[in-house]
Amino acid sequence: MRYLCSGESHGPQLTAIIEGVPAGLLLTEEMINKDLKLRQQGYGRGDRMKIESDQVQITSGVRHGMTLGSPITLVIKNKDNKNWSEVMAIEPIPSLEYDIKKVPRPGHADLVGAMKYGHRDLRNVLERSSARETAIRVAVGAVAKQILAALGIEVLSHVLQIGKVSIGETHLSFDEIKEAIQDSPVRCVDPIVSAKMCAHIDDAKKQGDSVGGIVQVLAKNVPPALGTYVQFDRKLDAKIAAAFIGVQSVKGVYFGDAMLSSSSFGSEVHDQIAYDQGFIRTSNHYGGFEGGMTNGMPLVVHAMIKPIPTLYQPLNSIHIETKKVEKSMIERSDSCVVPAAGIVLESVLAMELAREILEEFGSNQMSNLVEAMNRHRQAMRDF
Repeated sequence: MRYLCSGESHGPQLTAIIEGVPAGLLLTEEMINKDLKLRQQGYGRGDRMKIESDQVQITSGVRHGMTLGSPITLVIKNKDNKNWSEVMAIEPIPSLEYDIKKVPRPGHADLVGAMKYGHRDLRNVLERSSARETAIRVAVGAVAKQILAALGIEVLSHVLQIGKVSIGETHLSFDEIKEAIQDSPVRCVDPIVSAKMCAHIDDAKKQGDSVGGIVQVLAKNVPPALGTYVQFDRKLDAKIAAAFIGVQSVKGVYFGDAMLSSSSFGSEVHDQIAYDQGFIRTSNHYGGFEGGMTNGMPLVVHAMIKPIPTLYQPLNSIHIETKKVEKSMIERSDSCVVPAAGIVLESVLAMELAREILEEFGSNQMSNLVEAMNRHRQAMRDF
């Protein structure tokens, strides 16, 4: 299974084409729209979220609510495009009366992207490098989630830290976390810490600043032996780490208790093996992975997210034409994207798991894939 996506932040639309989804999967636009709505929520989002109300349109690959096995096309219209018709026009325009961006933001793709592609208007870079692109990735991930759901696998994200406010690790179960974050605007399981996180975001916003944080992404009921140890680039945890880093603002990824493990004795962190109607681990310090393969424990992946580069009290930069010091440009943005980033990372994890499963058990029909997964689970229990 693979996909390509396209589109600019203020262009007409975002588009993705997914190939390799088996036939016979129940899929509707509403299933995808639920995740798109979650991505737009979260304390600290900017004014763009008041303009957009993301709704997907499925334009191919699905008939009467069922996938056909042919490529699936997803489209999300950018409502804000109507306000950018001249700036983002496809055809040549007679005049350039709009503001041409010439002062790059520290921490953004603006400058290096312009250097790479030879652009003298930084908007040619920022439109595609913008995190607006993650909307279509959430839509793609929602399709992957439906594949996983048919196989009894579920993914979930929650926030551990925003700026200097941290809850630390939580020992709640998957279902307890799912329930606890329902009423939190920052998707944090502790209501007291949640309120402190919101206050910290407010402080940053008042100062024209932004804050990052840490998200934990979980997957339950993942069978053992997905991935392989035989080649470095086929290890599943390596694929997931690469996919996470590919999300805007993610600057670090680690699995399980990696931070603790790096400073502990091996005897304290290796997950001991036991047997109870199949092989199990008595702990999960390594986040469900051993040797690049799933070991049957829940997957636990952390993403460290930097603050958004657009600041309303901008940092110093250099004008690309005059080479003089100027304040970096201001582009409408958020104060904090950490809760929303969690939804994006859920989608990324779902896509990587679904892709790995289809590679392992390749099937053109969902019914055959379900049967193959059931046989695999039984074989793992009988080993």
